[in-house]
Amino acid sequence: MTYLQSLNDVQRQAVTHTNGPVMVIAGPGSGKTRVLTFRIAYLIEQGIPPQHILALTFTNKAAREMKERIAHVVGSKGDRVWAGTFHSIFARILRVEATKIDFPPAFTIYDRDDSKSLVTDIIKEMRLDTKQYNPSGVLARISSAKSNLITPELYAKNDDLVLYDRMNKRPQIYEIYERYYKRCKQAGAMDFDDLLLQMYRLLQENREDVRYKYQRIFQYVLVDEFQDTNYLQYAIIKLLTLYNGSPHNICIVGDDAQSIYSFRGATIENILKFEHDFPELVTYKLEQNYRSTEHIVQAANMVIQNNSKQIPKEIWTELGSGHKIKMIKAVSDVEEGRLVASTIIEYKNRLHLENKDIAILYRTNAQSRIFEEHLRKQNLSYRIFGGLSFYQRKEVKDILGYLRLTINERDDEAFKRIINTPKRGIGKTTTDQIAEMAVAQGVSMWAILTSGAYPAKGKLQSFVMMIESFRQKALDGNAYDVALKVAQESGIYEELRQDPSLEGISRLENANALLDGIKEFVENDNADEGTTDRSLAGYLANIALLTDSDEKTDEEPNYISLMTTHTAKGLEWKAVFVVGLEENLFPSYMSMGSPDQLDEERRLFYVSITRAKMFLALSYATSRYQFGQFRYNDPSRFLEEIDEQHFETTVERRGKFNMPEPKLLADRPSRKKDYEPRVSPADFKPSPSEQIAEGMEVLHLQFGRGKIIAIDGARENRVATIHFEDTDDQERRIMLRFAKLQIVE
Repeated sequence: MTYLQSLNDVQRQAVTHTNGPVMVIAGPGSGKTRVLTFRIAYLIEQGIPPQHILALTFTNKAAREMKERIAHVVGSKGDRVWAGTFHSIFARILRVEATKIDFPPAFTIYDRDDSKSLVTDIIKEMRLDTKQYNPSGVLARISSAKSNLITPELYAKNDDLVLYDRMNKRPQIYEIYERYYKRCKQAGAMDFDDLLLQMYRLLQENREDVRYKYQRIFQYVLVDEFQDTNYLQYAIIKLLTLYNGSPHNICIVGDDAQSIYSFRGATIENILKFEHDFPELVTYKLEQNYRSTEHIVQAANMVIQNNSKQIPKEIWTELGSGHKIKMIKAVSDVEEGRLVASTIIEYKNRLHLENKDIAILYRTNAQSRIFEEHLRKQNLSYRIFGGLSFYQRKEVKDILGYLRLTINERDDEAFKRIINTPKRGIGKTTTDQIAEMAVAQGVSMWAILTSGAYPAKGKLQSFVMMIESFRQKALDGNAYDVALKVAQESGIYEELRQDPSLEGISRLENANALLDGIKEFVENDNADEGTTDRSLAGYLANIALLTDSDEKTDEEPNYISLMTTHTAKGLEWKAVFVVGLEENLFPSYMSMGSPDQLDEERRLFYVSITRAKMFLALSYATSRYQFGQFRYNDPSRFLEEIDEQHFETTVERRGKFNMPEPKLLADRPSRKKDYEPRVSPADFKPSPSEQIAEGMEVLHLQFGRGKIIAIDGARENRVATIHFEDTDDQERRIMLRFAKLQIVE
């Protein structure tokens, strides 16, 4: 067991303490993955059959990496470990046990587009206003209910939920939820939330023959990133690991300080109160950071200590003090983009960094545009993460729609997508009539078409015969054989080939890439969680559970990474720029009214700065366009929480943190007495902004008479600091091109 010698003392204890409940609190860069994978390898070497070990992760990529590391230690035995995401493992079990909860084994997995389409149809059928009942908002409400183990029946009986919906003028959400739930079941489909909810139902309602079966199979349970679990995921874990209240062998690994997904339903309470459910718990804290240098680590410690709810720990490193943190202060978001791009050029030239060593992290996707523009001007290669997923592109979803209907004739969303794709003369009126009959009779659209309830003649009959031929091929052919037949005989491939535009060529390449991926699935021994299922059903189950982080990227990437701070979790770079550090942006204005949400914003900042290995730069702009208005911003409160000794230079980091709304810089109408005109509008004539200089006396309609104390910035980004005589807030910084100032002669 030479691998144990590569671990520090605490890591080794966490690996070798195998029995009973164990919690590993793993700080950023502390070797969490090594502990998790070596623990599994150690269990196998102690004689535990690998098929009795369950390891739950949040991405397929993490599961693959885990199995590769295990195999490196124990060989091919590691392939038999049940390692995968919550959704993929539960989908695998549900396909075996689906009939016990009245679902077909080849059930379809609906993605968000499918779910949104179904909710939209239901809202229209109920003749409700789609503005009042926004499909995305309704779907989010349904998702939240499922994540909290609230079925449609329980929702309708919950006075608080019903009252909340009434107050928001959406009193019929419970009925939409009920119809949606029934229609999914009718279609033999589960959405992502159902993979958890139906798994819970399966274990809860089938105690003797199912729950005990999997409790016996999963003798050792390990959960990665436990702080990201929601109420329902934890409820399932408890069903698998508690025998009549007695604890099973469970090990959770996570970090409460990196809990940043409450908007997805994750609850930090799961990790904070884990000991309550498992009182015999033994806790190990991995506090040595192997990623970042001293200034970065200490800055992170200083920030996170301001949170009220946390498991105390002190991260430390032996990588030396390293470079101090660079602070970038800009007068506008445009200048921030320019300064960040020029600093990247400096880092590349002076520190010999490559593009792939650098990341720009921002709080919202909308911030990327300005950085893109300045990176292009400097001819710097970059890639934005979090854009349209490969599997969400139309031509890809069209082919997948044919494949889905081929294995599940009850899949109405797939039926509606492909019945006239490519166009074959089957109009919307025909499709709507079939859909209405299906809803009225409580059956699938395919059943209406093939039972004679709606005559399948001409083009409809040809469509039915084509799908039946695909279905026949799927009986004895592998996934690639069926997909190739679909692409060729459905007309999709030919339609794409006939489009000579760049967009058309790109779409054809995407279709070919999909077929290549299916071919790889069929020929890859490790496909589908280690099983040998090469069927079309096996492929669709595998592909439906992929996330953006699982998609393949360039083998030799050399681009600057641009992404939101949420997307960056789990990644690392030599140099990281965390940008837009202003009040009401980071932390978000939506967090200002809630201490818990503000704590989560601080955890998000903590995650962001701990992505940096050697160089960390923090930037903010004193003004930017936000929500269509030009605003003046205070620097983020998080900046003041870091001690001055960790920064390269002294930069103003103090702001007014009790303000719920950022100040407007441009003139605006207001009912407040403070903003009544102090200068007669009839006599007021703004001077050209380029004529305004330091030392001048000026007039402003709202603030009255003032003196230009200083001007910084260049050309259109010039910002004046003005001392006004008659206001409480006597110094204001205003961008001159919006200021409307009159020079006093």
